[in-house]
Amino acid sequence: MGIDKHIIVIGAGFAGLASACVLAKAGYKVTVLEKNDQPGGRARVWEKDGFKFDMGPSWYWMPDVFENFFALFDKKPSDFYDLKRLDPGYRVYYGKDDVLDVPASIAELEKLFDEIEPGSSAGLRKFLEQAAYKYKVGMGEYVFRPSHSITEFIDFNLIRKSFSMQLLTSMSSHVRQYFKNPKLIKLLEFPVLFLGATPQDTPAMYSMMNHADLALGTWYPMGGMNEIVKAMVSVAESYGVEIRLNTEVTKIDVTDGHAKTIQNSNGTYNADFVIAGADYERTDQYLLDKPDRNYTEKYWDTRTMSPSSLLFYIGTNKKVEGIQHHNLFFDEDFELHAKEIYKKPQWPTKPLFYVCCTSKTDPDAAPEGGENLFFLMPIAPGLDDDDATRERYFDVMMDRFENITGQSIRDSIVVKRSYALKDFKADYHSFKGNAYGLANTLAQTAFFKPSMRAKHIKNLLFTGQLTVPGPGVPPALISGQIAAVEAMKILEGK
Repeated sequence: MGIDKHIIVIGAGFAGLASACVLAKAGYKVTVLEKNDQPGGRARVWEKDGFKFDMGPSWYWMPDVFENFFALFDKKPSDFYDLKRLDPGYRVYYGKDDVLDVPASIAELEKLFDEIEPGSSAGLRKFLEQAAYKYKVGMGEYVFRPSHSITEFIDFNLIRKSFSMQLLTSMSSHVRQYFKNPKLIKLLEFPVLFLGATPQDTPAMYSMMNHADLALGTWYPMGGMNEIVKAMVSVAESYGVEIRLNTEVTKIDVTDGHAKTIQNSNGTYNADFVIAGADYERTDQYLLDKPDRNYTEKYWDTRTMSPSSLLFYIGTNKKVEGIQHHNLFFDEDFELHAKEIYKKPQWPTKPLFYVCCTSKTDPDAAPEGGENLFFLMPIAPGLDDDDATRERYFDVMMDRFENITGQSIRDSIVVKRSYALKDFKADYHSFKGNAYGLANTLAQTAFFKPSMRAKHIKNLLFTGQLTVPGPGVPPALISGQIAAVEAMKILEGK
């Protein structure tokens, strides 16, 4: 079936690779065109002097999504990589000598909550019970819908469940129904920081992320997050997918409402169907002529984007003591930083930041006796980005890191690279330099997101973090699967 149809997938990120795998298994000829010199999109790898850095995603949450994806091909994640659950999942620094380690065990977590806020374990059980329900309904009945229109959601049972999913309650008020201690509130609000809005503007539905975090756990694929990419490439190539690297798409030629020719840096391809896994705004506004576009420039300018990031990849020639694999530095005002990302975009006054040290779990990430560090500071998209500003915030983060952990590491740095808005734009054509896609506000949920379907082109679909179901690695995997199924329906005339 479909062997005479040639499908072009633009972009070898998680969504593009997922689409390619599903379509190739169904018998279609699939070619993936990737701008950069390695597959994976943001989940690329940078190596220097024996240090190995995951350049993008570093949190492995929702392991069921990965298991379900590989099961489509009669495989398991363990066929490709060794998955290790982290315990503690991560560490939160509220200040010097004020540290909270988040245990993998729910029983230990309840004990921890009671120590911080006596009696709060009862609230935690109720909170996580609701979060588990939202996760089950969200993952089972929402995320695999293509969200072409509201009619997909006009179902009494689903509408009833939508109210119980707390779509119209804010995450901020939901958390505060159960907890009063600011440390616990910060801990439970942290997963939404990357969803693209303040906790006050994020639907309480997204407490499902707390289920993913605290119940399903934080994991690490030995070798790094790029091991997932390698696994997907292995599956794709086993079904005959051709992945062309260093091949940037420059134009999609449309004739009579059909994408016909894909112009790229190495020539042209004829296509029977196109799945665009590259940046949606870039494809819509630059690769298509104006009459073929889904949206106007004004539409894109008024979208609420998730944050960008200022990143530093750092290798040290000594061990860094007392930190975990994942470390959150919440020693400053959470709400102020969120406001300076989402409400009044500016470089932050007193930023929160995150430090990943994969060499704590994976000795191959750094030379013996050294450490691999990844500093990340969330920032508003669309800001001016220059080297002097980057260095100023490097010093801010380093001063706080050294003060809070009680050690000096500056003199031990032997590898250092910064990455921020200009790099996201250059490497991924990322709209406004965003790092995580479209914000998950209520006004940008489900059928309110940019459409997966091209309005004027019968054989073009969009996939990835700017369309359904949303940002993050698991949603990107799901987005690719949805796009593949929708493509097959169109190709088969259903």
